[in-house]
Amino acid sequence: MKPRHKRLTFILVGLAGVAVAVALVLNAFRSNIVFAFSPSEVVAGKVPEGHSFRLGGLVKKGSLVRDKDGLTVHFVVTDLAQNVNVTYKGILPDLFKEGTGAVSLGKMGPDGVFHAQQVLAKHDEKYMPPEAAEALKEAKKEKAQGMPVTMNEKGGSI
Repeated sequence: MKPRHKRLTFILVGLAGVAVAVALVLNAFRSNIVFAFSPSEVVAGKVPEGHSFRLGGLVKKGSLVRDKDGLTVHFVVTDLAQNVNVTYKGILPDLFKEGTGAVSLGKMGPDGVFHAQQVLAKHDEKYMPPEAAEALKEAKKEKAQGMPVTMNEKGGSI
C-alpha cells in the first residue's frame, strides 16, 4: 500500500471514530434533557408522552390535601389560566405552601394527573422555569384586561 493510501485510510478511520463519539454524546444528551412546561401547555397536550418533564406554576390556594399516610400529597398547580392536578409522595420542601411558586419533576399519568418525583419550592426567580414565568405573566395580563380566564376540561377550578 502506498503511503498516500495509508494516510487516507488513517484519516477516514479517525473521522469515523469522531462521528461515533459525537453520535454517542448526542444520544446521551437527548435521553437526559428535561423540558419545562406550564399548566396551559400541559392541558393543550404539548407535553412529551411517557417522558419526564418539569411542571412550573403557582400552587393553587385551598388545593393542598394530605393523605393519611402523611407522605402523599395532592395539590393543584396553576398558571392562572389552566390547572393541573399533582400527586407527590415524599417530604415537601419547607418553603412549599399554597399561593407560592413550585416546580415539579415527573410524568403525566393516564388518569390526567401529574405524578411528581421531585418538588422544588420557589424562593426566588431561579426556581421558576422561564416558560412557566412567561405563562404566568400572560395570564395576569389577560386577567387585568378583563378577558375570561379559562379552566381545564376536567373540572374547572378545583
